Amino acid sequence: MTEVEYTYGYYTELNPLRTRLALLNAGYAYPEVHTACELGFGQGLSVNIHGAASNAEWFGTDFNPTQANFAKDLSGSPERAARLFDESFDAFCSRVDLPDFDFIGLHGIWSWVSDANRAVIADFIKRKLKVGGVLYISYNTQPGWAALAPMRDLLTGFCDALAASGLHTAQRIGASLDFAEKVLDSGALYGKANPTVAVQLKRLRSQPTNYLAHEYFNRDWVPMAFSRMGDWMESLKLQFAGSAHYLDQINGINLSADQARLLEEIPDWRFRESVKDFMVNQRFRRDYWIKGGRRLSPFERTDRLRVQRVILVTPPDQVKLQANGPLGSATLKEEIYCPILDVLTDHQPHSLSDIEKAVAGKGLQLAHVVEAIMVLAGNGNIYSVQDDEVIRKAKPATDAFNARLYEKARYSADIAYLASPVTGGALSANRFEQLALLARRSGMKQPSEWTRYIADLMVAQNQRIVKDGKPIESAAEQFEEIGNRAAEFARVREPIFRALGIE
Repeated sequence: MTEVEYTYGYYTELNPLRTRLALLNAGYAYPEVHTACELGFGQGLSVNIHGAASNAEWFGTDFNPTQANFAKDLSGSPERAARLFDESFDAFCSRVDLPDFDFIGLHGIWSWVSDANRAVIADFIKRKLKVGGVLYISYNTQPGWAALAPMRDLLTGFCDALAASGLHTAQRIGASLDFAEKVLDSGALYGKANPTVAVQLKRLRSQPTNYLAHEYFNRDWVPMAFSRMGDWMESLKLQFAGSAHYLDQINGINLSADQARLLEEIPDWRFRESVKDFMVNQRFRRDYWIKGGRRLSPFERTDRLRVQRVILVTPPDQVKLQANGPLGSATLKEEIYCPILDVLTDHQPHSLSDIEKAVAGKGLQLAHVVEAIMVLAGNGNIYSVQDDEVIRKAKPATDAFNARLYEKARYSADIAYLASPVTGGALSANRFEQLALLARRSGMKQPSEWTRYIADLMVAQNQRIVKDGKPIESAAEQFEEIGNRAAEFARVREPIFRALGIE
């Protein structure tokens, strides 16, 4: 799909630093990542943030020249900028000037390309991923798509065959959704046999058109069973290292006791993961695979876990002691999580060893700490922290990169992230927060100064703050609302940005 540009998303699973905790939890050694590659980088937000914020040299390609041009425009300082191309996978993967990689990532690519392109990608991974290196790959999977897959074919069939020629992609997508609803409303037995399809179809109406275009109206689309993915990966000498979505690794929120026991009885890892997908009705997998993964002894694993550093990126009073999984919402035990959060409330890096020692008096052991950190990280409350020397070297590049994003925020709310040298990745930051940080960066130290700066900018562009779903019409009320938000930002979120090296 090249007619419509992709969304401006950031995908934390593409951050190589994230692999450490996931692999250690699974009992594997993790690689030190010096070279990394993203295939199909979309608008390039992830690859640019990781290029600026990490210690790795990044490469990537995206076939859409408009997206590649935007990604290159985002690049930070030249010495740390990712090397980006607008080449097809076939052309890029055939280049002779690429290094071997410690980390290769593909987000939202594998299910949306042809078998020929999958073969090109597979050959690239086989040749260019180093021994000990990690592959991150996400893809649509069965059985979660079993009911909706025929509806996707109906949507694309109408779009290709019956939608009026000359219509813009957004109009063709809208017409396809209208037609699909008419089919279901006609009493089609498919809809009666699959009642959830009508609900899911209505949800599509709320999705951005550019997301729908790439997700549902791409030429190629194949939800793949994990067993088939295992065939591909084994041919590349890769072994499954676990889900990149941390919460998938916590059985308590994903499986009943009977399901967990049943899985434990299955010796074959590939069939076991396939059965688990049936149990949770998996639609989208985010997985790490490792080439020649080295199993750690229990003692070495424990030592490595203890030196792992993390940082709290959510205001403590906004951390919800809940975890959502296929079984519903599980309440986290306060006697475990509250002491751990107490250690992290200063928004400074802490090793798991520091946390373990601090909560020892509460009867908590390292195993409690590790599982709690996995859950909090899975909820987006906690991020892993880079080594101090890497942070120091990345800081000038992330400052330069964020300065570009601040300038873009003056005109647009498209990009809602900023780069952190502390985490090697991104932190969500809406347009208002970016403008407040831009004002601070420009020498305005007080929230009252940020308020005037933002208010004047919005007046100049005839823009209104939205409150309770409606734009504020009165200039005085808008100024007051901006002032309230600036004061709240200074009190709650600005200290977190500062702790993460975002200035």
